[in-house]
Amino acid sequence: MKSTSDRLREARVNRGWSQPRLVRELRRAAHQRGHQLPADSSVKRRIASWENGHSSPDDFYGPLLCDAYAMSAEELGLNGSELKDPAVLDAAYPASPDDAIQTVSQLWRADLNQYDPLVTAEPSEPAWSEASLRWLVAPEPGTHSPRSDGVRVGLGDVAAIRTTADMFARLDDQFGGDHARHSVIQYLNNDVAPLLRGHYTERVGRALFSTVAEATLLAGWMAYDACRHGLAQRYFLQALRLAQDANDRRLAGSILSAMSHQATFLGKYTQAATLARAALMGISPVATPTLRAQFHAMEARALARTGGTAACEAALGAATRALESRNSDDEPEWISYFDEAELAAEAAHCFRDVNSARRAVAHAENAMSGSHVRSDFFATMVLADAHLRAGDVEEACSVALDALDLGEQLKSARCVSYLAEFRRDLSELGSTGAAHDLAEEARDHRLWIAAGTYGQGRASH
Repeated sequence: MKSTSDRLREARVNRGWSQPRLVRELRRAAHQRGHQLPADSSVKRRIASWENGHSSPDDFYGPLLCDAYAMSAEELGLNGSELKDPAVLDAAYPASPDDAIQTVSQLWRADLNQYDPLVTAEPSEPAWSEASLRWLVAPEPGTHSPRSDGVRVGLGDVAAIRTTADMFARLDDQFGGDHARHSVIQYLNNDVAPLLRGHYTERVGRALFSTVAEATLLAGWMAYDACRHGLAQRYFLQALRLAQDANDRRLAGSILSAMSHQATFLGKYTQAATLARAALMGISPVATPTLRAQFHAMEARALARTGGTAACEAALGAATRALESRNSDDEPEWISYFDEAELAAEAAHCFRDVNSARRAVAHAENAMSGSHVRSDFFATMVLADAHLRAGDVEEACSVALDALDLGEQLKSARCVSYLAEFRRDLSELGSTGAAHDLAEEARDHRLWIAAGTYGQGRASH
């Protein structure tokens, strides 16, 4: 196994850097963190000491080396020294593009190294309000500090990121957030972080920030699907800032909508409704019908949980009217998934939550797309819930078994939470023949087994 000194020396030499060049890179990294370094000669002596194995970087220099090389502490053999930086745990909206680049890079490294305080962090309720307000009142998009000596980035690099992120999005949809989440973060940390710190024109920078914001939004969705809620929220916050500096209002609105979705799942319904309304307000000059429909649907989901049936139905009506007026040619590609089946699924959730079981059944039966495995699993479980609440236990159990077959390949804590809630509701009805038969048929299903030990309380979905 290579020593830390060997790894540090290789990281420098493989880049063709001299020790004075590394001093400059460390000074730049320190400046971005708000720190100052001693004289060049002093820093150079430290570098020589590290690379000769006479000493190891401390908790101050470890993070700077990771920033300079765009490598993880594990890759540099630093035993996670940068993970002791408390800034990585902050759920805060970045103050500038440079802050966003630094913070999201730290998050990728810490996540890749499975830094437990971050991976198990709780979401911050004030962070949702702060981020939505700061985005709504933000001035002109910020500009990243130019780097003349970084890697040169062009539109071809941006296209490569988009294509790669699209591939991961398909894997997420088909197999769940826990399937390839680690691979996504590894790609972002190893391949994308150096580009963010590179040299690019303003035009390329806007495109780069927008694409990386979309990729970071995907990372947030995957963490959310794995029920890593504090981590997911932090990714959403960084994605929102990157979208702001890309001047991509539509994408920023979609990120707020994702935050609303998560807030509803976590039972923060007032916050969820506010986030959905902020998304609608913030993109009104550039809103498309599909985006408006999706944001109204998120508002409806939150209102259903508060018991506001009339307001929920009004929001669903607005979503339906908006979707009916869409022109697919004018919509961002990343919102194309939101169609009649998706809206039917959202409506099914709403009517289930306001205890209108028959209407929930009707909408859930129209919510199967046939092309989105996880979404179809959720819709099928909502249909099972609705049948159960309508008193049709036998049909509910039959539909739940269909969902298990559909979701056998999914690695998703959210899917497990849906099934766990169904199992609890079913058990509250007492022993029935249908429930016994379901338990017998499902006992070897992976999701069924996981749902039996799911212990995070009643899910809000």
